[in-house]
Amino acid sequence: MTDVITVGSRASALAKQQAREWLALVEPHLPGVRIKRRLLTEGGDRDRTTATLAEVARTAGGSAFSSDQERALVEGDVDVVVHSLKDLPTTLAAGTRLITTPGPRQDVADVLCGATLDGLPEGARVGTGAPRRIAQLRHLRPDLEVVPIRGNVPTRLRHVGRGGMHAVVLASAGLNRLGMLPPADRRQVLDPALFPPSPGQGALGVQVRAGSPVEALLAGTGDVGVDACVRAERALLAELHGGCSVPVGAWGRIGPDGDLLLSAAVTSVDGSRQVTSSGSGPVDAPEKLGGALAAELLALGAREILVAVRR
Repeated sequence: MTDVITVGSRASALAKQQAREWLALVEPHLPGVRIKRRLLTEGGDRDRTTATLAEVARTAGGSAFSSDQERALVEGDVDVVVHSLKDLPTTLAAGTRLITTPGPRQDVADVLCGATLDGLPEGARVGTGAPRRIAQLRHLRPDLEVVPIRGNVPTRLRHVGRGGMHAVVLASAGLNRLGMLPPADRRQVLDPALFPPSPGQGALGVQVRAGSPVEALLAGTGDVGVDACVRAERALLAELHGGCSVPVGAWGRIGPDGDLLLSAAVTSVDGSRQVTSSGSGPVDAPEKLGGALAAELLALGAREILVAVRR
C-alpha cells in the first residue's frame, strides 16, 4: 500500500499550475494517500542566456526541460513527474513510462499576442525561440523579422511593445492556465490546421517508474481519447527523429465519426518549403497512424528539410 506519493514538477508558475490541475483530477481517486510536492530545476531554467533551447539541451546532456526531473524519478527522489508533454522527448528515461494522458486537453493552438497576422506591418518584429514557430511564421509571412526570445510566460509577454517588438507567439494552453490571455483585440489564435502545434501541446505528461505501486495506483485515471491523440503525434515525431529543435507540427483529434484524425507539417527554417499531410485511423492504433503519416511526409520531401535543419 502506498500512503505517500511525492510529485515533482518544475518551479515555474505554469509548471506548478499544471501539477495542481493534475492533482485536482486524481486526488479523489487516492483516498488515504498523502501527496507531497517537490520543485525541480531544469537546465532551461538555470540557463536564461543561451539563445536556443537546442543548445541548452546539448549542454544539459538531454532535454532542456525534462532531464533533471527524469533523473529524480529514476533515482527515487520523486514518484511522479508532471510535465508539459510537448517538452518531453519521445524517448523516455529507462525504467519509466507515461500513464494514460490526463484529460481534458487544453487548447492546442498557438496565440499571436499583441497583434493579428494580417495586422502586422511589413517587416514587423515577432518574438519566439521555437524553431517550429519561427519556420511557420516565415512560411505565412516571409517579410517578418522573427526575434529569438526565451523566458517564462510573463517574461515573454512583456516583450510586446518593447524594443520595437510588435508581437510574440505563445501556447494558448499556458496563457489560459495562467489567466494571461491578451484581450481579443490584441491577439490571434492561430488555426492549428494552418499553424500545427508542437506534438503534445496543451496536454500533460505524467511519468512514473514502470511497474511501481504508484503506476498501479494511477491506472485508469487518464483520458483514452486524449491519450490516443498525443500518442499519434509523438509517434510521428519519433519516426521523424524530431525534438524541440526540429520544425515539426502535429495535431491529433477525434473526428465526428469517432476516428482518430492526424495532420502534420514539416517546414524549412526559412519558411520557403513546407510539406503537409493528414490521415485517419482507429483510435486504438495511434502509433500506426503516426508512423504512416511520418512515412508519407518523408516521401513528400520532409527528409530533405530535416537533413538541412540538422546540418
